[in-house]
Amino acid sequence: MTGDIMMTARATRLTIAMTLCAGLAACGLTGGGGNSGEARLTGDDPQRAESTIWDLFGNRENPNYTVAVNKYLWNASLDVLNFLPIQSVDPYTGVIVTGYGTPPGGGRSYRATIRVSDPALDARSLKLALQGAGGAAVEPGTVRAVEDAILTRARQLRIRDGGL
Repeated sequence: MTGDIMMTARATRLTIAMTLCAGLAACGLTGGGGNSGEARLTGDDPQRAESTIWDLFGNRENPNYTVAVNKYLWNASLDVLNFLPIQSVDPYTGVIVTGYGTPPGGGRSYRATIRVSDPALDARSLKLALQGAGGAAVEPGTVRAVEDAILTRARQLRIRDGGL
């Protein structure tokens, strides 16, 4: 009985190993034709190699990539919500997370999460989530008013910079 289990386990491991080898062989390193072991370059773009399985393990992103966040929306968000303490800021993903704070002249405290998702100065680029004290929901009209204030301030900043 124990011998049958060992034989089955060995056969299963051998089958898995052969399947993996066959899969890697099917992928190939050259993208078809030839067996030089190098990635072929396409004729259209000499800098772009055909995709291989080994591309999964390499970091080919350009380190000089610019951040895709609209600076006017980013600065306007910080200006309009300056009464809220900032907990975290990530300009690469465009996310600003604040702590609880009370607006000037208001009696209720809020916290906000802002995401600027696009380099365009557009309402679709701005995502705002407000939360009341203790996790209470905030009226949609209040959220819309804060979004409008941020968009208006962003337009003012753009006009001031002469970008319009």
